[in-house]
Amino acid sequence: MTIGRDREPAVKRRKAPPGIEAVSERKEKSGKKGKSERKVGKKGKAKEPVGIPTVEAREPEPVAAVKTQAGAPRAVDKPASQPAVAIPPVSSPLVGVDVEAFAENMAQLVDQSRKALAAAIGSVEAGGARSELAANVADATKTLGTVAEYWLAKPERAAVAQAELYGGLSEIWRQTLRRYTGENVPPVVAPDPSDKRFASPEWEQSPFFDWLRQSYLYAARWAGDMVDKAEGLDPQTRAKALFYTRLISSAVSPSNFIATNPELLRATIENKGENLIRGMKMFAEDLSAGGGVLKIRQTDDTKFRLGVDLANTPGKVVWRNDVMELIQYSPTTAEVYARPLLLTPPWINKFYVLDLNKEKSFVRWAVEQGFTVFIISWVNPDESKAEKGFEAYMHEGILTALDVIEKATGERKVTAAGYCVGGTLLALTLAYMAAKGDDRIESVTFFATQVDFSEAGDLQILIDDERMAALDEAMAKTGYLEGVKMANAFNMLRPNELIWNYVVNNYMKGVEPAAFDLLYWNSDSTRIPRANHSFYMRSCYIENRITRGEMVMSGVPINLRLVRVPIYSVATKEDHIAPARSVFRGDKFFGGEVTYVLGGSGHIAGIINPPAKGKYDYLTGGPLTGTFEEWVAKAEEHEGSWWPHWLQWVTAQAPKKVPAREPGGGKLKPLCDAPGEYVRVRG
Repeated sequence: MTIGRDREPAVKRRKAPPGIEAVSERKEKSGKKGKSERKVGKKGKAKEPVGIPTVEAREPEPVAAVKTQAGAPRAVDKPASQPAVAIPPVSSPLVGVDVEAFAENMAQLVDQSRKALAAAIGSVEAGGARSELAANVADATKTLGTVAEYWLAKPERAAVAQAELYGGLSEIWRQTLRRYTGENVPPVVAPDPSDKRFASPEWEQSPFFDWLRQSYLYAARWAGDMVDKAEGLDPQTRAKALFYTRLISSAVSPSNFIATNPELLRATIENKGENLIRGMKMFAEDLSAGGGVLKIRQTDDTKFRLGVDLANTPGKVVWRNDVMELIQYSPTTAEVYARPLLLTPPWINKFYVLDLNKEKSFVRWAVEQGFTVFIISWVNPDESKAEKGFEAYMHEGILTALDVIEKATGERKVTAAGYCVGGTLLALTLAYMAAKGDDRIESVTFFATQVDFSEAGDLQILIDDERMAALDEAMAKTGYLEGVKMANAFNMLRPNELIWNYVVNNYMKGVEPAAFDLLYWNSDSTRIPRANHSFYMRSCYIENRITRGEMVMSGVPINLRLVRVPIYSVATKEDHIAPARSVFRGDKFFGGEVTYVLGGSGHIAGIINPPAKGKYDYLTGGPLTGTFEEWVAKAEEHEGSWWPHWLQWVTAQAPKKVPAREPGGGKLKPLCDAPGEYVRVRG
């Protein structure tokens, strides 16, 4: 199994992809005309589909042969000689449109644009966003400049690269001209069925839009190949260059612009421009919600209420301090396992990813299996929490929670689970406790958790000294990192799905996104204290101190070899935030036995995978020996969710049961109902 970057569709030459001939034959037999076929009116005049411009077909000029790097001549594709094709003029796309209404809507669009501009200017703090943007632009320019230097160092090398681009684009143009003559020819760049940007049938039916699509896909693939083939780049520079290339390619896609997207053209004409007014209104609102930084809405926030639609497992807040609220959930069984379960979620988003709704809630499921479940709900900090770092989250968070659990249940020993950065903090806490002789955590489960950051995936690309300096400058003014900035960083890892998909649908089509619980949670971001974020980014992503033995917490050197309790570690195949290979590598540093499990899907869906859904399979493969690829090759595949497998693992260690416990256990007075107050503070 290989986990790598997304690639654009490969170039297909001469041979049509499976299914193309069959589709064409069916169309010919049916006698029906597709949307892109020319129609003949009553007077015999040819009509073209709306939106296809008038083009005078010309063959590209011949190109002389160029020399390869070895010095041997290399023929460049030379177009075959054939007569020019006169393409008839097309009907105006505005025929039949209420021009007066269209013009009035355009005036309203200008008014909404002014509001959007005011939101952008009025909400941005002086210097903050600009310094970060400048750092990002400077890094992209420097990185891509390094790639350009390689190709421009030798003129013949650059000539070969340019000839490759020109040859492919010329072939696409020749294929387009043949389609205009009525010939059925296969595409040069085969369409990718999974690419939703070009799912509309107009992209294939119209020769013009098909030419746009294929040219874009070919050029994007060529740009990625230029990075791949550039020699002498260090791994970090190459990874960053690929990231920036992918980011730019996504941004310039013809699907992102009204004039080059047939769906948007049709929607704008049919709606007389009202879609753009609605979209600009949402754009202004999202700018304002992000404090001058665009916070793209991904779902309808009005459809969800915390404690009712989401985070609705019954329970009580039994403790609160400056860093966390501790929630204990009400039992649903007569007996419960004696050993309580403590869940430590990440603080980048809110805890209820583990308690989305009745069908998806890991918390509710664990309660139903007979666990006394506690979960930490981290504070959404303001400037007063600026100095709360990892040590504060360890002492006032996890270690305090252990004290509270003992008071509420009378049990000193617990099993703990940590998710993402919450798992990283839990691992550090375990090493700290081991050095101090504290044995209260008897077993631990990690959900998509990294402790070694040498192969930390795409997020590592966005973190370096220059960016951290810009972030430190911004956080010095506020005392925290804005939640929207971290959310946007994650979105950039999957720009087509998490950025441009919503830009097109929200701001151009003017369509409100549908209600989706997981995306509501994803948009409910939290701020992060300055000290916490700076420590995490520098100590883990930049310096990788934990597995190098250089991490110190409250004066105690961190040594993962001292952690000898049983560990259950779940990674997921498509995780871009905590890659499965990185999790595998880090788990080898613990001193005890590790049960490594590889689930399906990604960072969220692979973890929140309830048994009733039976959506993704998982792999188990014994001890962590050899390479990640070797482990996967020998692993055994199991159907369905990994949750029941974990249940057998954790209950076998401590099967004893006791009568069910109510929140607080009669020793702690509940402060309020779950999900508490901290979770309701918007970032």
